[in-house]
Amino acid sequence: MKRALIGAGLMLCLLSRMADAAEPAFLLREFRQVQGMLESATGCQFLDVWLAVTPEQRAQGLMYVRELGAYESMLFTTPQPAVLSMWMKNTYIPLDMIFIGTNSRVSSIAADRVPLSEESVKSTEPVVAILEVNGGYAARHRVRHGDRFVLFN
Repeated sequence: MKRALIGAGLMLCLLSRMADAAEPAFLLREFRQVQGMLESATGCQFLDVWLAVTPEQRAQGLMYVRELGAYESMLFTTPQPAVLSMWMKNTYIPLDMIFIGTNSRVSSIAADRVPLSEESVKSTEPVVAILEVNGGYAARHRVRHGDRFVLFN
């Protein structure tokens, strides 16, 4: 009996770990994924980019995701340049929000946003996209105003 309980506990632990590893793919299964490139002082960084294009996808974003790979990201786009704002409600991982202007250049960066915060952060000028990456990414790769972001379809 004791061995069966230990075996069942180990199986649950293993299944839980497998679910965590597959979490972004499961939670973001309705999102199209493409490749992107961010040119910064440290060179060109290639990213796997989930696209949040529908109103439902933009509302969901990275909510409930508990782990994001080092080179995984989400891109929120808008058809017209606008001052955009974001928050971290129901978002469990710290994120850097990189605001992208009409010229595909980094307009501003909101670094290390606090998980679960309902504080809104806005772009400093009208932008066409927000790229969300793991918190600390912009600092590690020395991403700055004027760096270029390219999306590959």
